[in-house]
Amino acid sequence: MTGPSERVRVRGLPVGDHALLLEVDTGEAALALHAELLRRAGARTLPAVREIVPAARTVLLDGVADPRRLAAEVARWDIPPSADGHGATVEIPVRYDGPDLADVAELWGVAPQEVARIHSGTEFHVAFCGFAPGFGYLTGLPERCRVPRRATPRTRVPAGSVALAGPYTGVYPRSSPGGWQLIGTTDAVLWDTARDPAALLSPGTRVRFVPQRPLREETSA
Repeated sequence: MTGPSERVRVRGLPVGDHALLLEVDTGEAALALHAELLRRAGARTLPAVREIVPAARTVLLDGVADPRRLAAEVARWDIPPSADGHGATVEIPVRYDGPDLADVAELWGVAPQEVARIHSGTEFHVAFCGFAPGFGYLTGLPERCRVPRRATPRTRVPAGSVALAGPYTGVYPRSSPGGWQLIGTTDAVLWDTARDPAALLSPGTRVRFVPQRPLREETSA
């Protein structure tokens, strides 16, 4: 994470007349910037904005009266490190039965049941959302656990698939094509328009995956 002695460098790019894209160097800095924007918006010290949308290394502010002036103001901020998520932890039940579990185990150099232990023992945080309604990009796994996308994407990934790609974990909210490594499945509903809010996950939310049954000990990589 960004340490207290490291100043977050923010570059502002006006987008049209009433939006501002704030760009930083790392995902950790984006989390810290997003948290500071939310804090200032809650304290009413941030000029009025319609929407604050985080991404991997940017935060988009929409509905800004004077984007260039706000960009200059944000560039002068001292942005503290981001806290590890906010609010209650969302628990997602998962069966570690994905078709790519053995491949991920081989990449990690462990047995498949150890992939389940490491993954379920990690507290994740939603860095940002995108790709499909309800899809959150979750960070938390150590760098050594990063895995590449599949060389050949699947034409159909079932809804509820728990997957890994690069530094992220995600859960497919609906059936769709995808190239992430599938390690498990869940019955959790990630997007429900009858629910308020419709999305189970939002940026900053803590997430834990709870195994629904142990892997068989005889399973191996």
